[in-house]
Amino acid sequence: MSPEVREAFYEKLYGEPGFGIWMGNFRDVLIDKDANATITEFMRRKIRERVQDPKVAAKLIPTNHGFGTRRVPLESGYYEVFNQANVRLVDLRETPIERITPAGIKTADAEYEFDMIIYATGFDAITGAFDRIDVRGRDGRRLQDKWSDGPRTYLGLQIEGFPNLFTLVGPAQRGDVLQHPALHRAERRLGDRAHRAHAREGLRPRRGHRRGGARLDRARARHRAADAVHAGRFLDDGHQLQRAGKQKRTFMVYAGGARVPRGNATARSPPAAMSGSRSARNARRPPWDS
Repeated sequence: MSPEVREAFYEKLYGEPGFGIWMGNFRDVLIDKDANATITEFMRRKIRERVQDPKVAAKLIPTNHGFGTRRVPLESGYYEVFNQANVRLVDLRETPIERITPAGIKTADAEYEFDMIIYATGFDAITGAFDRIDVRGRDGRRLQDKWSDGPRTYLGLQIEGFPNLFTLVGPAQRGDVLQHPALHRAERRLGDRAHRAHAREGLRPRRGHRRGGARLDRARARHRAADAVHAGRFLDDGHQLQRAGKQKRTFMVYAGGARVPRGNATARSPPAAMSGSRSARNARRPPWDS
């Protein structure tokens, strides 16, 4: 594929609403460094075009990861805001916050006055809520100990050795490729059916029975395969790969259970299908997270 054809496809996706440029792009832009470099440079150029001050644009362009390898938000006029006279971008990596003052915020080089401060402190995704509860399973084993080398679940819902625990939107779920409300409904239905069956029939594991059997083996195999694939790749999404430094890197979502049309085209080969899917059709384009 010529650079001109690839560039035209990127322009088409960029001009459309939704996540097409991220989730409906060439299939190799998220698994191949060279392919990702093409869309990364495209997005860098778009930021420079939209932000008038080159120094501000440089601060808004991530340098530690490629486009799409971390969660991409939606935006409408986000970068143009930095062209307004009443907006100033302060890089806290250069001038860290020293303290909150009665008037506003004091950094290493200045004090800024504010009427309101909004704290965007982030969160410990997927496993953080479970870590804050002392969950005990069979034989008193702690859930945190069970997940010390990475969370392992069946369908993101159940955990070996914790028969009465249902982890809604837990590790290895499909929340990254599905609408969460729809996912919640499906998981609640499964949990409700299991609880009703337990109450009706008094379901208990048989002594000596190999719990989970083939299904457990398949779940383990899926986790191993995902870890093996992503161990050698360049994806660097903290909520997907690593639990805030608590344990080894591991892939924490399941992206194979929902149909996401992407076509078979790659960024470096002739396209077999370049239609690209669009989600969130009423939203605007995604910016590059910074």
